[in-house]
Amino acid sequence: MSEQGALRVRLRKLVREAAKFGAVGGVGLLVNLLVFNLVRHTTELPVVRASILATVVAIAFNYVGFRYFTYRDRDKTRRTRELTLFLLFSAVGLVIENGVLYAATYGFGWDSPLQSNVFKFLGIGIATLFRFWSYRTWVFQALPASGDAEGAERGAQGVADGAAEQPAVSRLGH
Repeated sequence: MSEQGALRVRLRKLVREAAKFGAVGGVGLLVNLLVFNLVRHTTELPVVRASILATVVAIAFNYVGFRYFTYRDRDKTRRTRELTLFLLFSAVGLVIENGVLYAATYGFGWDSPLQSNVFKFLGIGIATLFRFWSYRTWVFQALPASGDAEGAERGAQGVADGAAEQPAVSRLGH
C-alpha cells in the first residue's frame, strides 16, 4: 500500500473513532447536563458542586460506552491500568470542565441558569478535546497488528515509558 493510501486508511479510522467517541460523548453530555440541571433545581447544592456530581455520573456512563462501543476492539488485558488511567484523565477533564464554570460563576458572577449551562457546556467542550486525546493515546491502547513484531515491541515499550517513543503518525492508526 502506498504511503498516501496508508494515510487515507489511518484518517478513515480516526474519523470513525471520532464519530464513535462523539456518539458516546453526546449521550454523556446529555446525561451530564440533565443531572446538573436536576440537581441544581431540586437541591440547595452550589452550582459547581452540582456540576461536579453531574460530571462524575457522566464519567461512569462514558466509561461503559467507551469500553464497550468506541474502543471495544482495543486491548482488554490490563483493565486495572485502563480504569486507573481513565479515572486519572477523567479527573483532569473534570477540573478543566468545572474550572471554566467556577471562573464564570465566582470570578465574573455569571450565575443565572442560562449562564451556568453555557459555561458548563463550554467547559465540557474544552475538556472533551483533552479527553479524546488522552483516552485514545494512553487509556484504550490499540493492539499491535498481528505478525507485527516491531509494533508489538513498540507497543510494549510505549506502555513502559508512556508511549513517548511511539511516533505520532503511528498513533493515528489507533
